[in-house]
Amino acid sequence: MVDVSDLLSCLTEEYQSGEHLARQLGISRAAVWKAARSLSEGGYPIEVERGAGYRLRPGTPSAARLAALRRGRFGAAYRYLGTTSSTQDVLRQLAEAGAPEGTVVLAERQTSGRGRRGRAWVSAAGGLYFSVLLRPRLALADLALLPLAAGVALHAACGVGGLKWPNDLLAPDGRKLAGVLLEADLRGEELRHALLGIGVNVAAEGLPDTACGLETFGAVNRAALLAELLVQLEVWLYRPADEVRAAWSAASLTLGRQVSISTPQGEVRGMAHSLAPDGALLVRTPSGSLTRVGAGDVSLIGGTV
Repeated sequence: MVDVSDLLSCLTEEYQSGEHLARQLGISRAAVWKAARSLSEGGYPIEVERGAGYRLRPGTPSAARLAALRRGRFGAAYRYLGTTSSTQDVLRQLAEAGAPEGTVVLAERQTSGRGRRGRAWVSAAGGLYFSVLLRPRLALADLALLPLAAGVALHAACGVGGLKWPNDLLAPDGRKLAGVLLEADLRGEELRHALLGIGVNVAAEGLPDTACGLETFGAVNRAALLAELLVQLEVWLYRPADEVRAAWSAASLTLGRQVSISTPQGEVRGMAHSLAPDGALLVRTPSGSLTRVGAGDVSLIGGTV
């Protein structure tokens, strides 16, 4: 009996006949068909065409494709999954087992994907949903800068839209293109590791009205986009804090806008003024004073989010 992972490792973006794959794997053509069906049911984007054979949908971020495109440390250790509960959950297990910094877990579908503050993340087909393991040597006070740096990397790699504090990439019309979730494993004052979860809406279909796909703005090759995202993350996650704040501010759709922010202490309204040194948002309230917001959900007044 063939292991479906063996077939996955043989598939490319070019069609291969069932006979050819059967010879490679030492199995029957019927077994190839069954394995391909199992992969498809498991969430992998397998395409089958009579007379042509089997292939991975072009742009699929398979392990072989990322290995050919990767240009840095991030993604050297890579787990490509069809369906999982959450890439954060899988990566947490790998982190506890000693996986190196830069390990990446990507899934085509998440059954329990989540965003900030425990919200569900809709993993529509054709997106990029992945988590990166970080082992930074940071003071805990600097931890909040990591999502901002990730936002800058997203903006640089995707090349459209702008950033909403603290960690969303928005389309020009205010719909959500991508989001970031940082989960840190702390032991007292020590940061053992951090899990950076990223969800990018690529396909334009199957999204809620508040979201938007990158394909709205042009063709996207998911494997190439993933490789570029990992390069940008490796660059920006280790830039000096002042460079991160400056780059985030330049790409911001938040600063200079009237905002309403839901915080644990209540609502804050006013004009988003600037970033504090630790990445907090400084809001000038109607009284003229600056209020520091360390965490909260921002609504852009007059916008669509």
